[in-house]
Amino acid sequence: MHYTLKKTVETVLASNNHLLVQLKRNQPTLHDAMVLYSNNECLNDTHKTHDIGKHNRIETRVASTWLLKPNSGTKEWHNHFKTLIRVERKVERFNTRKKDFDYSEETSYYLCDLELTAEQANTAIRKHWGVENKLHHIRDTRFDEDASRIRVNPSIFALLRSFAFNLLRFNEIENISLALYDNALSLDRLLKYDGF
Repeated sequence: MHYTLKKTVETVLASNNHLLVQLKRNQPTLHDAMVLYSNNECLNDTHKTHDIGKHNRIETRVASTWLLKPNSGTKEWHNHFKTLIRVERKVERFNTRKKDFDYSEETSYYLCDLELTAEQANTAIRKHWGVENKLHHIRDTRFDEDASRIRVNPSIFALLRSFAFNLLRFNEIENISLALYDNALSLDRLLKYDGF
């Protein structure tokens, strides 16, 4: 597991794409080196957002960026990264039972192979979580993908789930759960979708 990030970096760069990855504890040496770097070096830029979301949730995000000097990491392949990003999240959720706010704080570190401003980094990270919430969450909760026990050709069934999800989104279906139920009751409804 220690070299997953290295393989990902090499694969992405070989395909002429760019990379923004979250630093996690499974890379403890790199993670600790970047935390130390952020504490010792002057930051390049900061950007703050304040969002009032659904379900009584208020989130403040402060993104800070540092342009990395050569050999800032602990291994040679770390030199592919150009920007260190720290995102500090403070979330307030109104607890209707206690009639008071619950507070939580989280700090995450990211690396990017491009030179980004704090605003660009904040936007890119938010978009990533938008994909996570709009696609992966639905695949896990509505299609029960994580609970799947299929062991023979699981990728075919993953493609079928993606096809079903894309077909529903193409037809501007907002409530996936209700659409799956309605389509299970009537095959004719399913066959009337555009793009089938």
